[in-house]
Amino acid sequence: MTKNLDVITIGRAGVDLYGAQVGGRLEDMGSFRKYIGGSPTNIACGAARLGLKSALITRVGDEHMGRFIREELVREGVDVRGVKTDPERLTALVILGIRDEEQFPLIFYRENCADMALCEDDIDEALIADARSVLVTGTHLSNQRTEAAVLKALTLARQHGARTALDIDYRPNLWGVAGHGDGESRFVESAKVTAKLQSTLHLFDLIVGTEEEFHIAGGSTDTLDALRAVRAVTDAVLICKRGAKGAVALTGAIPDSLDKGETGPGFPIEVFNVLGAGDGFFSGLLKGWLDGEAWPRALEYANACGAFAVSRHGCTPAYPSLAELEFFLKRGVIRPDLRNDAELEQIHWSTNRKGEWPVMRVFAFDHRMQLESLAGFTPDKAGAFKQLCLRAALQVQDGRPGYGILCDDRLGRRALHAAAGTGLWVGRPCEWPGSRPLQLEPALGPDCGGLEVWARDNVVKVLCFCHPDDDDATRSAQEATVQRLFAAARRNDLEFLLEIIPSKVGPVDDLTTATLIRRFYDIGIRPDWWKLEPMATPEAWRNAVAAIEENDRHTRGIVVLGLDAPEAALAASFRVAASFPLVKGFAVGRTIFAEVARRWFAGEIEDAAAVAEMAARFARLCDVWDGSRARAQEEAA
Repeated sequence: MTKNLDVITIGRAGVDLYGAQVGGRLEDMGSFRKYIGGSPTNIACGAARLGLKSALITRVGDEHMGRFIREELVREGVDVRGVKTDPERLTALVILGIRDEEQFPLIFYRENCADMALCEDDIDEALIADARSVLVTGTHLSNQRTEAAVLKALTLARQHGARTALDIDYRPNLWGVAGHGDGESRFVESAKVTAKLQSTLHLFDLIVGTEEEFHIAGGSTDTLDALRAVRAVTDAVLICKRGAKGAVALTGAIPDSLDKGETGPGFPIEVFNVLGAGDGFFSGLLKGWLDGEAWPRALEYANACGAFAVSRHGCTPAYPSLAELEFFLKRGVIRPDLRNDAELEQIHWSTNRKGEWPVMRVFAFDHRMQLESLAGFTPDKAGAFKQLCLRAALQVQDGRPGYGILCDDRLGRRALHAAAGTGLWVGRPCEWPGSRPLQLEPALGPDCGGLEVWARDNVVKVLCFCHPDDDDATRSAQEATVQRLFAAARRNDLEFLLEIIPSKVGPVDDLTTATLIRRFYDIGIRPDWWKLEPMATPEAWRNAVAAIEENDRHTRGIVVLGLDAPEAALAASFRVAASFPLVKGFAVGRTIFAEVARRWFAGEIEDAAAVAEMAARFARLCDVWDGSRARAQEEAA
């Protein structure tokens, strides 16, 4: 029978609040980064990034953090059929920090938390039957109720021909043998814990742990003796992680030295953060194990994924995509601090972005200067009008994917905030309107630190009026501003859209836009999106697309701007652009709202009429784009 899932993980799911400052006490942390966490949750996400079809069985609270976990799992590509919502308990929480190369303090907030209420009724036989493997972590053997759920899942896995795996994942304080302040502790001897683990080890085909974790599983602080005790009760393949020495696979009798086990290549990298490294390791191991690779190859995957985790901030965010892993294994280590390897980080960023946008139909009403020039303008009226624009966009979107807006914060704040959670793609401008050389909105601050308060689904958009013939002073000033903004966007995990309009500066030909694109790549700008003015000839589009693809094979794509062109002119430009797959759609504003705004500010039409007319105009443009793309695809076929 064909199975749709490669692996189901079972156990902890929580929210990690990672101290943003590095090198200080947890007591002194001033800000935190929020990630999903918990070993099985991390492993499910890491496996999904490597192309495996993964699912998670756990519980989350009926509150904001529980919804965050569920939504983030979906964004990572993890099947959430097994994620139950607990109506009574809160989602687990962990606060973590990076003190130095050896100290990583953490506090578990898990008193009667949602995932520890997992029970037998939460285990769906149909879901288990749909998986090639089931992976559990040790924490859920520490409680009678969660243990019963795990044992049921393992029994069903056996019945349905799925392989089984255990991540020992020993956290003494989660077993009640260490205090709340000892969250960092990885080993405390406990005969009770050893007995509980040994009663289940025979149920697994694969068991993974550090030397200390095998110490608790085997009941001895001598690693070889502990492994022999484990081998006495299970025929599972044992993977023993040895820190800087890598890991070994033990498939039969335990040898007289761990050096005689099967090994994979290691990677000489800087240790920055060990938290979550074991989960990254297991993700890579699963990739090799389930793909049928030999243990040295599977351990190479595992060691590489562990290396990524050790060198970056956070757990799940640190794990590689398959494209990133393949690139790394082919190229090798250039510098030991992987998070500062620019080429590698670009691939990490661009292949792990959340969401897919194969079509972009964007209503752009981020204009400020154009509204300020209208008779009857006031900031409050402009804000109210932009809320009408949002209503029009949502009316056309009607809950469907592939629609977006461009909206500013200065005049459009209420509309911008209201767009959150609607499913719209949201771009937000940074440039001071009409500026050349480019200047940014003052609210961003001289270092662009204002981006820190932006919603994480906002896309940083900047418009630069530039031309290949610009004088050196103008070019240098504008490029420095774009570089500063781009660096700040990446620092704040925000996608970046660069809009360039050369025709407002000087004459253009088929090479003008492509020349500018290459120049921005040459100075280190890697936009997630490009916003380009309509180009009259296929050759100009071909040149622009080539300039992008030769520098970034993972770019999101291009959207076409409107420049207040009539609908008929836009339709003609769409027909040319739509034949290039990298052009995902359009971002048009004044063609949709300009005449409506003039009449609304003058009091000639009411709100409902304004919304209806803008929605009709936006819908017509969407139809024109969709039709142009469909015809282009038919012609290409």
